[in-house]
Amino acid sequence: LSVGIAYATLERSTADKLPLITINHGRTDSTDGSVFPYVFPLQLNPYSEVSAIVNYIGQREGGLASLKGKKIAVLYHGSPYGKETNGVLETLAKNYGFELTTLEVPHPGNEQQSQWLNIRRLKPDWVILRGWGVMNPVALKSAQKVGFPVDHIIGNIWSNSEEDVIPAGAAAKGFISITTHPSGTDFPVLQGIKTAVLDKGQGNLADPKRFGTVYYNLGVVNGILNVEALRIAQARFGNKPLTGEQVRWGFEHLNLDDARLQALGAKGLVQPLELSCADHEGGGAVRFQQWDGQRWNLISDWIQAD
Repeated sequence: LSVGIAYATLERSTADKLPLITINHGRTDSTDGSVFPYVFPLQLNPYSEVSAIVNYIGQREGGLASLKGKKIAVLYHGSPYGKETNGVLETLAKNYGFELTTLEVPHPGNEQQSQWLNIRRLKPDWVILRGWGVMNPVALKSAQKVGFPVDHIIGNIWSNSEEDVIPAGAAAKGFISITTHPSGTDFPVLQGIKTAVLDKGQGNLADPKRFGTVYYNLGVVNGILNVEALRIAQARFGNKPLTGEQVRWGFEHLNLDDARLQALGAKGLVQPLELSCADHEGGGAVRFQQWDGQRWNLISDWIQAD
């Protein structure tokens, strides 16, 4: 789960014929399995991420046609990850007629005064936050200082955890972000982990409060997707150690419909997915959540990227 590592190992994984699983991140073009046969940006690639965000903003504004003339600013981390979607957003801006401004924040992101003074001057209708690490709480605090409404800032997949909002304190209340998986512990698969592992004093969870958080649940989703792909591959090739090519086959035949998700106790936690040799993403949908000062609350159903 590292954008930098995903970029650095892409060619090597292909040469070695070992699947590279980049859940919710990585290069957008790696979705095309005919070009990148061993790379799997499962659930959500960067294009789908910003496309879904623009679709959500369109819903909030009364329809995509209402985006014409609106102003959207993108505050992005100064790295290949942060810049990944700028070209896509330029295309979407042309398609829908909104005015796009991109503002880079140098790593690590603890100094953003000039960017937010620009935002105050520009008066955008919405800000898309493509942050990472300390950049996220600093952005929320800076928005508060210049008087920009936090409920019109939408965080991306690496700006959507408890770790991104709690350090910002009251400045984060009302902040919206995307997610491919909600937080919470009510899902049967989470309750099963609690009963079988945590309640017995097993596992390595140092802080019990992290159970059911965004990143904890991402780990659960990660486990589900990988185990299901391996199960499918072993059903085809036998219950034995698998080659990279066989694991690739398993991922390309991964099909999680509502019935299977229900059986796994993960319905509502994981979106339905169907991969193929050509489509290594399989999903492309997100939900939107809002921070109330204590927890994330879902405020949308699944919204599909274009």
